[in-house]
Amino acid sequence: MSLLIRKLDSTQDGFRQKLDALLAFEASTDDAIEAAVTTILHDVKQRGDAAVLEYTNKFDRIPGGGAAGMAQFDIGQAELDAALAGLPEAQRAALQTAAERIRVFHERQKQELQGFSYTEPDGTVLGQRITPLDRVGIYVPGGKAAYPSSVLMNAIPAKVAGVAEIIMVVPTPDGVKNQMVLAAAAIAGVTRVITIGGAQAVGALAYGTATIGAVDKIVGPGNAYVAAAKRRVFGTVGIDMIAGPSEILVLCDGTTDPDWVAMDLFSQAEHDELAQAIMLCPDADYIAQVEASIDKLLPTMPRQSVIRTSLLERGALIKVRDMMEACEIANAIAAEHLEISAENPQQWADLIRHAGAMFLGRFSSESLGDYCCGPNHVLPTSRTARFSSPLGVYDFQKRSSILYVSEAGAQTLGLIAAELAYGEGLQAHARSAELRLQPVRFKQPS
Repeated sequence: MSLLIRKLDSTQDGFRQKLDALLAFEASTDDAIEAAVTTILHDVKQRGDAAVLEYTNKFDRIPGGGAAGMAQFDIGQAELDAALAGLPEAQRAALQTAAERIRVFHERQKQELQGFSYTEPDGTVLGQRITPLDRVGIYVPGGKAAYPSSVLMNAIPAKVAGVAEIIMVVPTPDGVKNQMVLAAAAIAGVTRVITIGGAQAVGALAYGTATIGAVDKIVGPGNAYVAAAKRRVFGTVGIDMIAGPSEILVLCDGTTDPDWVAMDLFSQAEHDELAQAIMLCPDADYIAQVEASIDKLLPTMPRQSVIRTSLLERGALIKVRDMMEACEIANAIAAEHLEISAENPQQWADLIRHAGAMFLGRFSSESLGDYCCGPNHVLPTSRTARFSSPLGVYDFQKRSSILYVSEAGAQTLGLIAAELAYGEGLQAHARSAELRLQPVRFKQPS
């Protein structure tokens, strides 16, 4: 029996309590981090560029000040293009192909996100107009944690939505720039790249400085300081989400190579020790095969220590009564990534209500979605798929209601509005509606 991952059985007493305990994750706030972020944001809000320069010098070890000032952190289009041209051909082709697939998928989203209007018999016109945000900030991790795929997933939907200005911030500790990240920015059409990071970068995007215009929304992953800063500036600007640890849930009927399933579980467990990897299956013998594959394959993984901790602390292989029950449990888990590795996966997908993304069939590994399938890999975690959605074009747009009330329409609607307004004790609301009832005493000059 493997000691790497727990095994549960849905028929055993106390199963639901054990499952709830396994899923429980509190994004606990660190008082020291919260205090530091509060200080940094206040400082950036008050002193602008000077504070950003000081914190960048302190945390990323890049000297600030002097004649160059903030200009030293800007990466021009020529440098982005050079990064793209300098990549090995295979890397460049992979980035470009992934970007095109992501763009095509999100163009489809845009086609479905159209405004509307309709005219009532009395001439009143009602509708909705959809317009893009003006300016968006994208946070991209730097240093060892560099994710060019996240540049594509965050910037391309914004570009497709019609955002006029996309400002990317990326820390470059000790001045080291990741060339794939810069190349991804060139491909995605990022407007401006600034080599700053941390809470100070979030503050600069949210509040604006002399050299950085305030944005309307901030998206993208970051460390605990970035997450705390995004949480605090929400309301001044929009944010995408506060993401929790990565998750994968595999529903398997026992017809997939167990090595494939084990590696799929590893693919999320390797993110960090708090990541969660769970499999649901009605076949006890197959569960034992996956368990054996985990034992066999883990020693071959460069990040085996991270995977081991993740599987020990938050992973599970769960025996269920049947695939129908697996779907019921999957809806309760509401996982970020849901693989249905089974014959005729669509029949089970039809029963799923809550999942960030669904990967149907044994050839649909979650890793393909992370990089190049096309749908966005920025997904709701920690059971928030019950009420939220993947990042998309709609996150970079907003909706305005359109109301053109005709004179005839005002006669009907005015009586209704006045009645309701008097009921709420809002006399000015009522009188505003009543003044437009016939006869109209004031006519605009022709």
